[in-house]
Amino acid sequence: MPMRATNLLVLMFTLLLGACGFHLRGQGAFALPFKTLYVQSSNSNTPFVVELKRAIQANGAQLAKSPDQAQLTLHIVSELTDKQILSLSGGGRVREYRLLYRVSLRAYDQKQQDWIASEEIALQRDFYYDDVQILAKEHEEALLYQNMRSDAVQQVLRRLNHAKPPQQTEP
Repeated sequence: MPMRATNLLVLMFTLLLGACGFHLRGQGAFALPFKTLYVQSSNSNTPFVVELKRAIQANGAQLAKSPDQAQLTLHIVSELTDKQILSLSGGGRVREYRLLYRVSLRAYDQKQQDWIASEEIALQRDFYYDDVQILAKEHEEALLYQNMRSDAVQQVLRRLNHAKPPQQTEP
């Protein structure tokens, strides 16, 4: 009998979470205010651009092959990674790094009117470094960059979700 009550409790909890709109991070659907999008980037094969294109298609927009075929153009102006030393040991060895990830972007329509003005998404993560565990720390660094890329994709999707054409002023 206690097993049945536990199962019922888990089922009720799951239904309550679903009813309140709860969803795992990165699993929510966005109602993008456009049907077609062209992603302009100097390098369309970066992991960020590939993940961004997948996410845009997963949220119902189609990717156009040229800006003329798209309702909106998303221009990825730059994508930069950097690593700064935060602290050193008494022997002059690195103890802690700060990883930086920046994406500059702009979204505009066929009339060159900004839907999203030029802006930058800047993310950072700090991590401790131990030169005894070089391979593990390199793997940790790669995972942190991957996490920041995914976070940046979600931020771009949120910005695109709230993007609006510029207000037309009447004479």
